Amino acid sequence: LVDIYAKRLQIQERMTVQIADTLNDVLQPKGVAVVIEAAHQCMSTRGVHKVGAAMVTSRMLGAFRSDSSTRREFLAMIGRTGAGPLSNT
Repeated sequence: LVDIYAKRLQIQERMTVQIADTLNDVLQPKGVAVVIEAAHQCMSTRGVHKVGAAMVTSRMLGAFRSDSSTRREFLAMIGRTGAGPLSNT
């Protein structure tokens, strides 16, 4: 699923939403959490020339959105404390 959406020319935030929404629609789970960290070539090849510039985006649905303890447990499992640059959609 990630490969399908990642091959399209689009912004990371939209891709994060599409992956989470597709998982939610097809599987109909109690919750979906998608966190994507990606290097942005535009930041390293033109403009500010920041090599290794990365951005993290996330989308939480269902239990991951409504239950803060479930969300915290998930973020702890993937090594994120919930602090820092995390774009929540």
